[in-house]
Amino acid sequence: MARPQDPPRGFFPFGNPFKNLSSKNPVLSSNLLSLLNTFETNLASSITKLVPKEKSQILTLSWMSQAMASLCQTHNAIKTLITDLELPVSDWEDKWVDIYLDISVKLLDLCNAFSSELSRLNQGHLFLQFALHNLGTNAPQNLPKAQSSLDAWKQHIVSKNPRLESCHAILTSLVQTLNLPKVKNSAKGKVLMRALYGVKVKTLYISGVFAAAFSGSSQNLLYVTVSNELPWAPSFMDMQNTMNSEMKSIFLSDGLTVMKELEAVDSGVKNLAPAIQQGSIDSISLQPLKDSVTELTSGIDLVSKEVDCFFKILLSGRDTLLENLRSMGAPTTVLTTSPKKAAGKKQRRF
Repeated sequence: MARPQDPPRGFFPFGNPFKNLSSKNPVLSSNLLSLLNTFETNLASSITKLVPKEKSQILTLSWMSQAMASLCQTHNAIKTLITDLELPVSDWEDKWVDIYLDISVKLLDLCNAFSSELSRLNQGHLFLQFALHNLGTNAPQNLPKAQSSLDAWKQHIVSKNPRLESCHAILTSLVQTLNLPKVKNSAKGKVLMRALYGVKVKTLYISGVFAAAFSGSSQNLLYVTVSNELPWAPSFMDMQNTMNSEMKSIFLSDGLTVMKELEAVDSGVKNLAPAIQQGSIDSISLQPLKDSVTELTSGIDLVSKEVDCFFKILLSGRDTLLENLRSMGAPTTVLTTSPKKAAGKKQRRF
């Protein structure tokens, strides 16, 4: 596990980007206020559900799956809000479009990095399955083969994934986008930008947790300060403080990795080491390792599914926006690479 070089970094304290909807701003109708209040209430509720009730839930694949599923719900909710606001792309300011495209391509890059690491972790399953097969025979001649597979699994898990190296730079650049542009003479635009602010804060923090967990580096762990005036702020700060406090301790540990399910498998392997050396393994002793391997495999599959779902939501929203702009006759220069490849390359520009 990579040792943390620095404590979790606190990025610029951002307050409410709109400093209330004052008299200088367009007056919001009761309908717009209702849409905004409903969205932010649901956002607060979704964040509250992510606050771990026990320390043991932190940095688990189960929590990561839940968190990514929550992001999918929130990003679908912002699509619904745009529809309810009756704010077509033709009414969007150019800077809104630029921000959306810039953020979306960076999030797609993060998704590709996360998927790459999940795939790499899943490849380690082959070593574990081969080891379990040989251990299950309880034949002395097969135990060295099992030990060799377990050693190979450990080496595989601690190896570096170069696809994760860009995460820190991407997260840092996304932090800059939290300072949203001013919205002039558009009440609907103000509602949209304020809602997007909440979505971005939640997405940024959870993405940082994923990057920190996969890379084993606390450099990717973020701390974002938001104004207490925002209705979802208490829930967000509760989640962030609860997670960061425990994660600091985890990163200072000497474990194989910071992820709980991987640590459980490693613990099972260590517990079997004396029996392997003695040349005899019984089924009762082997069962804890089998259970931890099953839980790890299931967890990786669930997280992979949710990351793929999030990727598709981002890509769909981006492609829909581009298609709407094309239909409006906006000049576009679209990359000819496939959507999956484009997500990891230079962004589409107008």
